[in-house]
Amino acid sequence: MDAETVDLLVIGGGMAGLSAAARVAAEGGSVVLVEKAERTGGSARFAGFVWTTPSVEEMRRVNPDGDPELAVALLDGFPEGVAWIRSLGVDCRPQVPVLGFGRGHQLDTNHYLDTCERLIRDRGQQVLTGAWTKSLVTENGVVGGADILLADGSPLRIEAAWTLIATGGFQGDPGLRAEHIHPRAADIGLRANPQSRGDGLALGRSVGAAFGKKDAGFYGHLMPAGVSLADPARFVDLALYYSEHALLFDTGGERFVDETVGDHLTAMALLERPEARGLLVADARVHREWISASYVEGIPGVDKFQLCHRAGARSAVAESLEDFASMPEEWGYPGTVIRDRIEEFNAVVRASGCPAPGRLLDRQPLDEPPFYVVEAAPAITFTFGGLLIDVGAHALSAASDGRVPIPGLLAAGADAGGLYWRAYAGGLAPALVFGLAAARTALAGTPSATGH
Repeated sequence: MDAETVDLLVIGGGMAGLSAAARVAAEGGSVVLVEKAERTGGSARFAGFVWTTPSVEEMRRVNPDGDPELAVALLDGFPEGVAWIRSLGVDCRPQVPVLGFGRGHQLDTNHYLDTCERLIRDRGQQVLTGAWTKSLVTENGVVGGADILLADGSPLRIEAAWTLIATGGFQGDPGLRAEHIHPRAADIGLRANPQSRGDGLALGRSVGAAFGKKDAGFYGHLMPAGVSLADPARFVDLALYYSEHALLFDTGGERFVDETVGDHLTAMALLERPEARGLLVADARVHREWISASYVEGIPGVDKFQLCHRAGARSAVAESLEDFASMPEEWGYPGTVIRDRIEEFNAVVRASGCPAPGRLLDRQPLDEPPFYVVEAAPAITFTFGGLLIDVGAHALSAASDGRVPIPGLLAAGADAGGLYWRAYAGGLAPALVFGLAAARTALAGTPSATGH
């Protein structure tokens, strides 16, 4: 079996893996990146903003149960991450608001990913695509590389001072979704690349890495139910971002969540309702101000309702609230109950009251006809649970209750857990920041069995 030794072996070629590998190569280190798909980039190729919260206080507000040390490291490392992107000649536009509470930058993600790969190759380092990582190599408790199957089926052992797991999470595996998120998660839509199936999780746990946090949830969006997501162009086009200004009803006709928290959170709430589907109801005001409007500054607005309708989603336009009593029986919703709940909601907010469940923002009535109805379902982009890490991207040992690093092993991106717990403040930013942290750790020296 052929062998070679490098400073850093990167398993996974998405945002985190390419950032780490490119940074090590740029600093003169030796690196091999292994990607099981035929092309690098992963789900990052479908994204277009790198963003997070503008302050630690805001992060604590939106993500109170996440790891506070990782949160601080993310915010401290974010400016350096943006500077790194720009240093490669990639356009990273001026800062704009994101999701109301975040701040970030639009960028050509594909340009960034391809530039990282080109930098790695130009520095004489290797990018192996179509290659599968069979197992990690360990000796005396230290991870020292991995055994790989190359695209042609031949084996290769890559020995490395540091090994970074960055395979993108486990959202592509229905069984793992059911085990770690919710039994109904096995059947939800996937708005991500299909390659991230828990390979990194399995590799890390095989050498004793800690997994967490329990019930951390996932990042995703409400999407029109029953519509195929096979075309990645639909990941953004059909995402029901406007839902925070609408009302969401379960199959019993009841509101069950404050919609204004955003559909990245209501998607998790809907998963836990019967059949994991619901009716999203908006009125003419919401259609005018939100359904047809730009979601993020700089991105042209499109009529989401029309996109869903043309895609074959279960949808309708009701000329009045009374039309809800005529809802088709096969839809499986009590139309009269939903009509009554909308009227009750309107009465409460007109009286300046707080409806139940709460309504933190947009307490305006939904009373301007016509009414726009779309059946929604949750779809997953990436998982929050992963291998627990510290601020240096060291993977932590389960034997130490997640307090002691496993020598030689790093994790970043969606393979790393702990940062978010049923909350979200950016996906590309943590992948970038902790990918660069992994690069710094690898460039700092060789690990030992007794410490970093």
